[in-house]
Amino acid sequence: MPEKKQKKSDTQDSLQEYDIPDNRHNFDRIWALLKKEYPDAKPSLNYSNPLELLVATILSAQSTDVQINRVTEKLFKKYRTVEDYAEADFRELENDIYSTGFYKNKAKNIKDAARLIVEHYNGRVPETMAELVTLPGVGRKTANIVLARAFGVVEGIAVDTHVKRVSRRLGFTKNSDPEKIEQDLISLALKEDLDSISMTLIYHGRKICQARKPKCEICIVKELCPSRVMFIGK
Repeated sequence: MPEKKQKKSDTQDSLQEYDIPDNRHNFDRIWALLKKEYPDAKPSLNYSNPLELLVATILSAQSTDVQINRVTEKLFKKYRTVEDYAEADFRELENDIYSTGFYKNKAKNIKDAARLIVEHYNGRVPETMAELVTLPGVGRKTANIVLARAFGVVEGIAVDTHVKRVSRRLGFTKNSDPEKIEQDLISLALKEDLDSISMTLIYHGRKICQARKPKCEICIVKELCPSRVMFIGK
């Protein structure tokens, strides 16, 4: 089964062509409008325990939550424990997650992460950032999601391609590295808002501030957005 081709990188979009002005002074006003526009911004991945959330989040890279939920509906019935993943037949696991894309790397990461959890964390998904990022396929984005949604621990902001694109277009950061973007957003936001910032920006990125053709004309924050002149009328 051939691997799916990777989608065009978000760093290759038209954002690279422009020097968007620093707009951090408008963060509070923009955030207030976005919170009001998306009051119930929550992850749409289906899971019932920390292990399922970890697996679903690893699978979600370069895929949609809808597709991941289709796959995990069967996957979570077949693999119920961390030992099930650790001992899984590799080719069979690949086949089970094939439709999520990049299935070879994902299967390897899930199986290797499960082994590490069994060997070093007594079969339980670790509950700290430092421990989670030791797992194969787990960076700060995945770790932030697992910590916040599975354990109620908010340490940072999960930065995916939507968060990266929207935060740069809004002038909140000039960085392209996800960890630096995360720190830039943390410096602007209140601690109690950290958990909701990621999903709110993701919702806005999916609905309005899309990569190729953002819908600036109907954007709730267009009057405060320094990049609107790049797109309105195109």
